[in-house]
This record gives sequence, C-alpha cells and structure tokens, in this order.
Amino acid sequence: MVSCNKEVKERWGGTAAHSEYEKKTADYSIDKWQRAADGLNGIFAELSRLKAEGIGADSEKAQTLVRRLQSHITEYYYTCTNEILAGLGRMYTEDERFKANIDKHGDGTAVYASEAIAEYVK
Repeated sequence: MVSCNKEVKERWGGTAAHSEYEKKTADYSIDKWQRAADGLNGIFAELSRLKAEGIGADSEKAQTLVRRLQSHITEYYYTCTNEILAGLGRMYTEDERFKANIDKHGDGTAVYASEAIAEYVK
C-alpha cells in the first residue's frame, strides 16, 4: 500500500497549496496537530448533528459550518479556495478512506458535508 505522505506528494506535490502546507506545518507541535484535528472533527460532528436533525445541506446553519471548515483548513493547512474546497467535498465521498473517517461521526455525514460544500461553492 502507498503511504499517505507519498500519495499526497505524488498527487499534489507540485501545487502551491502543498508548498504552503509544508511551510505552515513544518514546526507544528503535537498539540497544534491535535488542535487542527480536533477542529475538523468538531465541524464534522456538527454537520452530522444537523443531518440527524433533518436540517438541509443548503441551510444557513450548514453553510455556516462549511464556511468554518474552509477557514479552519486555511488557518491550519493551506489557503482553501472555493475550487480546492469543491475538490475536497468530492473527495469526501469518492475516496473511501475519507468517507469512512468522516462517517465515524454518523452514517451519511460525508455525503451531507459534500452536498453542503457543493451548495456553498456554487
């Protein structure tokens, strides 16, 4: 199996976003990595709650969470443009690894997040 780091470099190694990611995260402490992960998990947990409550992916609440997701990615990893965010949204459902990880918050969370992102970037 290809390691994640190797796969990431093969797919995005030549992009400005990957270069920014490497510079931004180069000196992250374990605590900072944990804050970054906790922030993402918190957003996906909230998206899962909205889905469970039957609140549409196009709702103001869901769109606010997508905006927070985009800001969080920009703060901790790389500038998350709408184009990049749209690609992430597709990857959340097309890549089974991402889907399984996000769906740990509740079945269908990855699809809901993807739909909310698609609405946001229209």
